[in-house]
Amino acid sequence: MYYTQLNHMLRFKKIHMGKDTNRFLAPAGQKIKLKNFTTKYEGDMDKVTGIEMMDSIKERLSTYQETLYAENAHSVLILFQAMDAAGKDSAISHVMSGLNPQGCQVFSFKTPTSNEYEHDFLWRHSLSLPQRGRIGIHNRSHYENVLVCKIHPEYILNERIPGYDKVEKVDKKFWKARYESIRNFEKHLTENGTIILKFFLYVSKDEQKERFLDRINDPAKNWKFSAADIAERQLWDKYMLAYEEAITETSTENAPWHIIPADKKWFARLTISQIVEDAFKNLNLKFPVLPEEELATLDDYKSSLLSEA
Repeated sequence: MYYTQLNHMLRFKKIHMGKDTNRFLAPAGQKIKLKNFTTKYEGDMDKVTGIEMMDSIKERLSTYQETLYAENAHSVLILFQAMDAAGKDSAISHVMSGLNPQGCQVFSFKTPTSNEYEHDFLWRHSLSLPQRGRIGIHNRSHYENVLVCKIHPEYILNERIPGYDKVEKVDKKFWKARYESIRNFEKHLTENGTIILKFFLYVSKDEQKERFLDRINDPAKNWKFSAADIAERQLWDKYMLAYEEAITETSTENAPWHIIPADKKWFARLTISQIVEDAFKNLNLKFPVLPEEELATLDDYKSSLLSEA
């Protein structure tokens, strides 16, 4: 069920964690305003309880993963987008820690290489899609092309798209077409058995500041800090508008966005875990059942093995 913007405003006055994760959905076909969502968790659950719940979910996800692989009909693609220091890396490591690495493919997308610029913007992401029976995790994704590139349209010139040889030409028509390309790309994937889960880790500007200071003050975290992060922070309001438009344009019934309160990392991880588990439940996965004639041969093999000296 998709809630209206009014419902979101009312429900997010005070969040209480429960099994219903629909409240984190960005409603398909509706204009999204991030001010109607929150970055905070204000419920009554404590961190210890949240971690215990998450550990339980991780055990079940391991079983779901095995069934996904055995059934070999679907794949799962999980996308993470966020501002710097929102907790994407830690969310991936914690939520996916109980899964079999052989069935997961994790990709982190940075600035395109010269070879990647020789192809369309979706090419490198297509190459990184999970096979049937597997889980693909993209740390940043094809959405960088309507987020970072929206704030820095000069990056579009590197793609050498006919008709777009000047920044001034990268107009509203261009972005509308790019959103349409993304919707069509994801529609094609979902129609062919890929389950797409899209997470925007919504962190507050104040919390990002504290995390940046933590990186500066802690020698063990200095390596995480980049001066470029500070430069991008100055563009915060522009990024929020870019996220609103991208989510509005690409949150669909088959590939919806989830806007996750991320000021409390443990809560964000728990919420993501529950949404992933819900997605697996909805697939109604089952282990394959062998035909009767093949089951009969198993009895023969069993008898043969038991008769061995």
